[in-house]
Amino acid sequence: MKTTVVVVRIAAALAILIAVLAQLASSVSSPVFAIPNFFGYFTIQSNLFVMVTLVLGAVWLARGRADPEWLLIARGATATYIATTGLVYNTLLLNVPPSDFTVAWSNDIVHRWIPLIAVLDWIFVGDRRPIAWKRLGVFLIYPLVWLIVVLLRGQSFVPYPFLNTATLGWPVVLLYCVGIAAFIGGMSALVIWLSRYRILRVGAP
Repeated sequence: MKTTVVVVRIAAALAILIAVLAQLASSVSSPVFAIPNFFGYFTIQSNLFVMVTLVLGAVWLARGRADPEWLLIARGATATYIATTGLVYNTLLLNVPPSDFTVAWSNDIVHRWIPLIAVLDWIFVGDRRPIAWKRLGVFLIYPLVWLIVVLLRGQSFVPYPFLNTATLGWPVVLLYCVGIAAFIGGMSALVIWLSRYRILRVGAP
């Protein structure tokens, strides 16, 4: 079982890398392409974060050692972020027409398959210790910083339609922000709660 989990994590991390590079290669052809904007998307960032924690989680599991505190928190936080990516895309963005430079299979990997794999990994694979409730605030730092940066950039970079103040107005955008913040807070609490349960006892928690 341990070997299977390690292989799945490495394979998922490799899939993220391939998907992001494929989308990057396609996006370069766009006349409005900019590196800061491409890597400014929450989708890209959350997937890259998950890629790193999947690899590190696989390494620690293969070595038969418990995650250090920083990795435990990082894995829980990134599980929260990628779950948010999957839910937001499959609810708020599902009917948004893709651009001419969107790679369909890459889009499915980063918005559907990786969120599913990461969430199932956190729920079922019991190779971690419980996360202290006092760490919940740490989970919220990155999404809050990302949101503030995007709003401060204004119309120079609008990664998602629900953050477009020019078309929706500030009241509606702020309402979306509050809703998403509430979801991330709730998801963070759920991830921390789930860290107390181990369906499959794998490795040395």
